[in-house]
Amino acid sequence: MANADLRRAVRGRVWEPGDDGFDAARRAWNLTVDQPVAAVVAAEDAEDVAALVRHARRSGLAVTAQAGGHDASGDVEGVILLRTGRLDGVQVRAGERVARVGAGVNWGRVLSAAGPHGLTGLAGSSPAVNVAGYTLGGGLSWFGRRYGWASDGVRAFDVVDADGERTRVTAASDPELFWALKGGGGDFALVTSLEFDLHPASSVYGGRVIWPDARAAEVFETFQKITQEAPPELTVWFGRFAFPGAPPMAALDLTYLGDPREGAALVRGIDGIEGAISDDRGPVAVAGLGGIAAEPTAPSASLPRAELLTGLDEGLATEPIDPLISLQIRHLSGALAGPGTGASGTLDEPYLLQMVGAGPDPGLARAVRAKQARLVERFEAVVAGRKPYTLLTPEETAADAFTGPVLARLRELKRSRDPHGVFRANHSVLR
Repeated sequence: MANADLRRAVRGRVWEPGDDGFDAARRAWNLTVDQPVAAVVAAEDAEDVAALVRHARRSGLAVTAQAGGHDASGDVEGVILLRTGRLDGVQVRAGERVARVGAGVNWGRVLSAAGPHGLTGLAGSSPAVNVAGYTLGGGLSWFGRRYGWASDGVRAFDVVDADGERTRVTAASDPELFWALKGGGGDFALVTSLEFDLHPASSVYGGRVIWPDARAAEVFETFQKITQEAPPELTVWFGRFAFPGAPPMAALDLTYLGDPREGAALVRGIDGIEGAISDDRGPVAVAGLGGIAAEPTAPSASLPRAELLTGLDEGLATEPIDPLISLQIRHLSGALAGPGTGASGTLDEPYLLQMVGAGPDPGLARAVRAKQARLVERFEAVVAGRKPYTLLTPEETAADAFTGPVLARLRELKRSRDPHGVFRANHSVLR
């Protein structure tokens, strides 16, 4: 690629191999993922994104967009990596219960802006995750049981198409593309901003309770009882942790979208489990939702794997998890089991299993992957065999997430809207 051609095409900063800062600019949030891109461009604004797409189209190149790169797959050899961090506008229209955000905005900023109005977006467990990438993948929220996928609440996408033209996509203007962008990934257009619904959250109850892992079976039993009767406003997650240098632990993370007294009553079974190491349950500010699960907010080397579960197995509370650092089970159901309005569709499975190990050392990485595979085999009776697109690992593809008819529909749209392959999603539907 000619440096001069790319630098003339855009106003934003450009890094190419050999430039100072190139390796830092191309780095994914997950440090185990290498990104052998041809160049990195930090776009100045939406028009700069359009100029980059036009350049890529003329040059026979592909573009992949990332703000932070939480879902990077590494399938980007020879691709231009677009950094959208400067598209950072956040607007909350409280009277309409709508937020409009740029493609570079993370959930922490949205919650901080919406919370003072008694509103919340459908954010996930980490405040550092990018809103656009999360939503394009569907987005599993603390409040998904009440309101469904985050993508279901999108009202409009501002995009750049494969010809480098800027356009606004809604259910009325382009229903097929609108459907695909709501959970089908970023393979069809580059999103520069989006508008989505906000929801009332004048009161939220939540927090984390931690016990020694010796209590895990009792904690898991309580988790089962609570989730069997939980209203859609209540979300509870069961976790087990084996952090280096710390004793193994079990935990429950929870949120209740409503009066804290009602929330406390719904989970009073937790109070009967003795020996808690810590318990920070109480009223939670909307801006504090991202702190409940205490997930890392800086880049790290991790090896995740997620599986949808058709039910629960008591062995999940007793099976050793070493060398993993965490095993988590999230309760789904509620509105997530509804029909949905986009490509994410319906989550018939009531639970989600997430397994995470540290991955900086090759030997440890092999051990982590082997342990994850053994756990999936051990609990195969309740493992559904498909994955949410939003939680695919670098090795997995869109075919692991979507059913045959949905995948075929997405692939046909990709071929018709991007026949020259200008866009490369982190998990392309054509892989």
